[in-house]
Amino acid sequence: MPDFQPFRGVRYDAGRFGTDLSAVVAPPYDVIDEDRLAALRASHPLNAVHLTLPEDSAPGDRYERAAQAWRDWLEQGVLRADDAAAFYLYRVDFTNEDGQQRQTTGVIGALTLVPPDGDGVLPHERTMPKPKGDRLDLLRATRVNLEPIWGLSLAGGLSELCEARGAPVATAVDTRGAIHQLFTLDAPGRTEAVAAAVASAPVVIADGHHRYETSLHYRQQVRSENAGSGPHDAIMMLVVELADDQLAVQPIHRLISGVSDPATLRATLADFDLRRIGPNEPDVIDEVAAVMAAEGAMALVDDEGVALISHAPDSLADALASEPEAVRGVDSALFESAIAPALAAAGADVRYRHDRHAVADLVAKGEVDAAVLLRPVDIATIRAVAQQRERMPQKTTFFHPKPSTGLVFRSLDV
Repeated sequence: MPDFQPFRGVRYDAGRFGTDLSAVVAPPYDVIDEDRLAALRASHPLNAVHLTLPEDSAPGDRYERAAQAWRDWLEQGVLRADDAAAFYLYRVDFTNEDGQQRQTTGVIGALTLVPPDGDGVLPHERTMPKPKGDRLDLLRATRVNLEPIWGLSLAGGLSELCEARGAPVATAVDTRGAIHQLFTLDAPGRTEAVAAAVASAPVVIADGHHRYETSLHYRQQVRSENAGSGPHDAIMMLVVELADDQLAVQPIHRLISGVSDPATLRATLADFDLRRIGPNEPDVIDEVAAVMAAEGAMALVDDEGVALISHAPDSLADALASEPEAVRGVDSALFESAIAPALAAAGADVRYRHDRHAVADLVAKGEVDAAVLLRPVDIATIRAVAQQRERMPQKTTFFHPKPSTGLVFRSLDV
């Protein structure tokens, strides 16, 4: 079962910054595009992005630059290590894609690394090939967990233990208006209760599969250098209970390029029924999302507008036969099994994005040829797949809001 422990966090000095860290936090490194990266770098010389996505001043020196910035910030008092080990409660208040007010509460701690295929830590999705050298070089240079990965606990009752008490030690408001708050949890008895709760059931990696694998690789490297056990045996993780009232899950839609002829594209959907909903306009995109949910269907956005993609329940049984039974009703499985092969044969390229309006806008601007909109996966399905030790197809779920980087760091040398 998972071993989840408090750690001595390193945080921006409250005497210098107060508790509002909006100016120095950043989104997770892998959701920052080039425009946003430039803006973050220019926004503040002490923004956390200078650590997570350092800039070369000479070719190849970015990792050492990040490590030097970390050392300088500690020496200058920009960052300070907490006096004692603690868990850190993390709460975010936000408005979801449908305009509903939501809240997610979890706990940040140090999770002992184990292969993500046993009873303690489980993978959530199949992962796409992705270079691990970048994050490994950064971890090797800095020896810091700069941002938490995200885990989902199958343990019931964890949310009640994560109830915030007292004032937050740090807050930040992101560009979408979500309010992120960090609270220290170090009361005797309460820390033990949190550790015991997380240890009572498996943790599913929701976001950060590659960083988890990178940390496993780093641990192996350190051990090969005759090092014993130590902080390198764990990774900083935000753990949230896998429960409907704690999680907001968006689908990740498919962007299609390389098939400019709509007739050719629609021919790849010969096994489906297409029903026109309307033109590619924002209100129609919202309308089709509701129809998709009601009718259990996907949707196509292309030069001809917006169309519902549906099929008879048993018509694609053969295509889905290789998928685990618990996954066969998930849109990403249907896309990968019944649509992606035909697109590949037609020479199409598939990319991924989670915001349906942004996706539709890319089609309208001609930046992609088309898009297939998917439905979100419900929590019951996520739980069922995890309990059966299965994985969903790659790029199935987008858990949001992402935890902000910079509210707390975990140094391997503290």
